Amino acid sequence: MSAQSSTPPRVSVVIPVRDDALALRGCLARLAAQSVPPLEIVVVDNGSTDDSAAVALAGGARVVEELRPGVAAAAACGYDAALGDVIARCDADSLVPVDWIARIADAFAHDPALDAITGPGRFHDVPAPWAGLASVAYAFGTFVVAGAAIGNVPLWGSNMALRRSAWTAIAHRATRDDADVHDDLDVAMRLGPAARIRFDPRMRVSAEGRIFRSRDDVRRRVSVAMRTFRRNWAEGGSPGRRWVRRLSPSRLRRVRG
Repeated sequence: MSAQSSTPPRVSVVIPVRDDALALRGCLARLAAQSVPPLEIVVVDNGSTDDSAAVALAGGARVVEELRPGVAAAAACGYDAALGDVIARCDADSLVPVDWIARIADAFAHDPALDAITGPGRFHDVPAPWAGLASVAYAFGTFVVAGAAIGNVPLWGSNMALRRSAWTAIAHRATRDDADVHDDLDVAMRLGPAARIRFDPRMRVSAEGRIFRSRDDVRRRVSVAMRTFRRNWAEGGSPGRRWVRRLSPSRLRRVRG
């Protein structure tokens, strides 16, 4: 077992934003109320036409611009700019609990081999009784179906964190030129099946159920996921090959050790 770090890691928070000023204001207020404050908050303005950048500055965030369209380019720009040992990622509509940063810092401090961590969520704006069903359906699609496809634990962009060294190792390969990929899935697949990615059921975040607003939104989400899978399978191997690498004896020894 790897020895835990005696120094808590510094945590940067990255929030990619495009025309989401109202939700961003609430997100920044929740981050300001964290029991363990982040080192910094980096808001990536992805071509907003509203006052998202002004809201970010007023909320104490550092603003960087990424004019290439798409969350993949925006999130990667934020990760590049982050100064912390660990890079936490959420969205403007993420309702993070007061111990979110503390839980992330603790996870990485206690497991020096940990590359990334993610957790479940619920959709706070989906009417009852559908909210629970929507959360279960999304979790199944994200963590079970996508997990089988990528040969590892998928990351959920509204509630995830990765070690800066892990990002640095894949930054040159991460997708930045395609607005029709899921940035979180892309990062998980670039990290590869041998990466140590953990799902923490206690690291729970609420978000808006934008995917469920229409059938077209659901279809687009699935289409983008398949595009992300195909792009990474072509470059990094099929699901079968990924699982062979994940279950290789050398990889299992690293995880256990």
